[in-house]
Amino acid sequence: MADKVEKRVPVEGPRPDAPRIAASSYLNTAPLIWSFMYGSRQREVELVTDAAPARCADMLAREAVEAALVPIIEYQRIADLGIVPGVCVGSRSLVRSVVLLMNDELDDLRKVRTVALDVSSRTSAALVQIIFREFLGFEPEWTTAAPDVASMLKRADAALIIGDPGMTFSRERIVVYDLAELWRKHTGLGFVFAMWMARERDLERVRQLDFAGARDEGLEHVEEIASLYSPMVGLPPSEIRSYLLENISFELDEEMSAGLELFYRLAHKQGIIREVRPLKIIGV
Repeated sequence: MADKVEKRVPVEGPRPDAPRIAASSYLNTAPLIWSFMYGSRQREVELVTDAAPARCADMLAREAVEAALVPIIEYQRIADLGIVPGVCVGSRSLVRSVVLLMNDELDDLRKVRTVALDVSSRTSAALVQIIFREFLGFEPEWTTAAPDVASMLKRADAALIIGDPGMTFSRERIVVYDLAELWRKHTGLGFVFAMWMARERDLERVRQLDFAGARDEGLEHVEEIASLYSPMVGLPPSEIRSYLLENISFELDEEMSAGLELFYRLAHKQGIIREVRPLKIIGV
């Protein structure tokens, strides 16, 4: 099948009273924001995109936006948040874009003594800490770094890379561990990386937005998304389609919810978060 599709551009600005929302510009968010950027919901929000999910959390924390697609660990760290139900960025097994890398002379995770964590990440950084502490039974030394594989592996035994950089690095002499796959191996559950969240005082405005409908419209236009993102990400459209349809899960069902709840419990057990607050769901 040909990959030629018409590429859309935004044709209208947001309404004057439109709420501000923020999302990462990584490929894995594309179906969730396509409707707001190019589809039927263009005027409903003022959309701010940033490459790093961590900075979207910061924007929500300092009230620069009313809602944001936020790393799920931040729900337990930022006060007075509500969660948009049913919509997420997650994976049921192999996610491909959240990976722990090692030079090939290290053939076992148990040999790792130092790990460089991608500064763009918060949930994934917590996940890799849980994997080492809870599942492997030891604690390496942690550092943070910009997402540059060669530089990170010069200073550490292993490197955590997330998002588009986690799919486009050179595989030569690199051992790759997929974190969602490791989580599945040890828990039997899928993993949730991010969800839409809003400040409590803004819940009424955010409640009017149909994030699930936006997701569904985006998934209906995966062909357009693949064509649009291919030159930006440096991956063929066919690979982008398979990634979005097979590796990423955008629906928070019972299994994904169970994975989320377990992640919070283990994060608390390992001292990554102070408490486990129950999810406050934004009513429809």
